[in-house]
Amino acid sequence: MTSASDLRSGKTHRDENFPVASWIIHPRHRALILSFYNFVRTADDIADHATLGADEKLRYLDLLEAELLGNGDTQPEAVSLRRAFAERSMAPRHALDVLVAFRMDVTKLRYENWDDVIHYCRYSAMPVGRFMLDVHGESTSTWAASDALCAGLQINNHLQDCAKDYKNLNRVYLPRDALAATGATVEMLGGAKSQPVLLQCLQALAVRTETLLNESRSLSAEVKDFRLGLEVAVIQAFADKIVGMLKVRDPLSERVHLSKPELLVQSIGGIASEMIRRASGRRPQTKPAAGA
Repeated sequence: MTSASDLRSGKTHRDENFPVASWIIHPRHRALILSFYNFVRTADDIADHATLGADEKLRYLDLLEAELLGNGDTQPEAVSLRRAFAERSMAPRHALDVLVAFRMDVTKLRYENWDDVIHYCRYSAMPVGRFMLDVHGESTSTWAASDALCAGLQINNHLQDCAKDYKNLNRVYLPRDALAATGATVEMLGGAKSQPVLLQCLQALAVRTETLLNESRSLSAEVKDFRLGLEVAVIQAFADKIVGMLKVRDPLSERVHLSKPELLVQSIGGIASEMIRRASGRRPQTKPAAGA
């Protein structure tokens, strides 16, 4: 069997919409975080592979899980993460949770409602934030705000890539009931530009995601690690900027990803605001709900 490494897309941590093991994070944590990222990226690329059949994808995902748990040494990303966890005496629970989501990607192409999407985020995104918090020794009391931020990032990504996911993988994360509420159909995602009813649906989902991101705004203050607090503030700034674009733009025909200059501006702004907030002891400011 070909190694899962050979099936990677070529995407690295530098290509993500959010910082991964950036210079903000203390160097002692970066090797473990990158091992986790490479394991997750490999599994993600398997689930999204253009030519692998469903059974073969599931076989690779099962192999990655088995070797993460110590049964074999043929998959470098699994072996590397297993050893990194052992060095820190950490359990692999969050990596195992993410594999649940990638199996869902192989077997589940449609989502019925918002709760169905959040259930997917429980395995695709929330474990990543929980892993980062565990790496830094943070309390599980931070998980609720982290879960909201990670789910918001994930749904932002679903909205950004809704046309690509449909065209390339026949995978649609937009809830069926949200599409039906505006009279939109899945097939509209194949167009070069959103029809008005589809755009209405997409922008309504962006507003709902903004509410979710508002629930995560306390996270930077909840974490004790100073560097992690700065990283969280930057990620929150990215998510807020992206959801703002999604509220007013058409992801089928307009740019809804941050450019490098925009990433830099948001990073500087996020770091500066969090440093000022920590110095003053203020709590993060919650944005008014949409329409308030």
